[in-house]
Amino acid sequence: MNLLKSLAPIKFGYRITATCRACFSFFHSSADASVEVHSQEQEVVIALGSNVGDRLQNFDEALQAMKKSGVQITRHACLYETEPAYVTDQPQFLNSAVRGITKLGPHELLGVLKKIEKDMGRTDGIRYGPRLIDLDILFYGRFKVHSDILTVPHERIWERPFVMAPLMDLLGTDIDSDTVPYWHSFANHPGGLFESWKNLGGESLIGKDGMKRVLPIGNQLWDWSKRTSVMGILNLTPDSFSDGGNYPSVEAAVSQVRLMVAEGVDIIDFGAQSTRPMASRISPEEELDRLLPVLEAVRQMPEVEGKLLSVDTFYSQVASEAVDKGAHMVNDVSGGQLDPGMHNVVAALKVPYVAMHMRGDPSTMQNSGNLQYSDVCKEVASELYTRVRDAELSGIPAWRIVIDPGIGFSKKTEHNLDILMGLPTIRSEIAKTSLAVSHVPMLIGPSRKRFLGEICAHSTAADRDPATVASVTTGILGGANIVRVHNVKDNLDAAKLCDAILLRRR
Repeated sequence: MNLLKSLAPIKFGYRITATCRACFSFFHSSADASVEVHSQEQEVVIALGSNVGDRLQNFDEALQAMKKSGVQITRHACLYETEPAYVTDQPQFLNSAVRGITKLGPHELLGVLKKIEKDMGRTDGIRYGPRLIDLDILFYGRFKVHSDILTVPHERIWERPFVMAPLMDLLGTDIDSDTVPYWHSFANHPGGLFESWKNLGGESLIGKDGMKRVLPIGNQLWDWSKRTSVMGILNLTPDSFSDGGNYPSVEAAVSQVRLMVAEGVDIIDFGAQSTRPMASRISPEEELDRLLPVLEAVRQMPEVEGKLLSVDTFYSQVASEAVDKGAHMVNDVSGGQLDPGMHNVVAALKVPYVAMHMRGDPSTMQNSGNLQYSDVCKEVASELYTRVRDAELSGIPAWRIVIDPGIGFSKKTEHNLDILMGLPTIRSEIAKTSLAVSHVPMLIGPSRKRFLGEICAHSTAADRDPATVASVTTGILGGANIVRVHNVKDNLDAAKLCDAILLRRR
């Protein structure tokens, strides 16, 4: 008879004694007498792979089909581009995994996934050969499943880095549910999944041996670990703290873009609403009136071919129209707090989303109540992860997220310094809950901020460029992947030096 077991692990310093409860009923579900389980909601992990056609679109389509078929997706792993295994004469794969909740039994879930594969056009081919979509059940609740058609945990997890890496992303270094200890107990190492991953090579495998962590943006898969990217600021506002009013016409803005491109910018961030302290809020319509003519003109410039365009907005309407006109990503200083529709809109746009930490809004963020921290890095990490968690539950996968700790936003000078020195702490705090989010690109924006002027006694924003270079250097050496700056040329030089130092360290 086929078996389905619930185990009670006693490893790793914790113990769970719950096993099968009255809500489970066992019955023969088919002619092959496989044992099925019907229950209340079960937590599952499903792996995704594709190397035929538009691989990312295949993932998006499969995820939508899963949601419609009774799988509520709660977490996404990062995205990995990997060399093919076993049968090597085929295109590279995209791999990831999701964690979700379902009331489907394990064999029902298998049937749903097989139907999705078939409906999307997958056909039988050589084993381990090319495939449009591949969906595998890695874990199903607290159970081991053994039948003629299904084995859970998947029997070859432990030998496959392209499966283990996204699986680890779905965990935190802390245990976050009663089910996770069971998954650790299923590992092929007595130390659990973390030791299994470590023995396979762990994080040292990322970026080498045919596996890289990537973020899809524009028409490329961006490996942000290779070098620091420089984001140039283009403020189309009359009242920004540094360069407000500097680009009153489309021609002036285009000229500044041309200069940034000549200096080596990677990303151009268009902002048409001031977010300086005490800034008054304008409407989405006024913001679009400032933004769209410039964005459309820049899109026509031959020089910007291969550059990425970002829209700095907290309005979903502005984000939607900017992406429609050619922006590649959305940079939201509020992390979705100032427009309840932002996360759903960005999820539908399928573009990268920068979620920044801020308390309140630009007019209130420096109020005394928003400046109280007992441990700024830990609290920023916790509050920022809450924003990202909301975004993920709205359908923005971790592989499209960029995090920003919000230097200068609801922070005192000492808080900004603690954050610049504490970027590794912010990542490690987030990792307690989500390794995936701890791995995503981190953006910092200290450029010409008031705290630099306070420390260096420069009341004029443009005089703070040397201090900006110093703060950018500190941030990059602490793990920042994108630096948002006014002065592209000098900060690009700083980024190149930091990258050389980091490469030498590795």
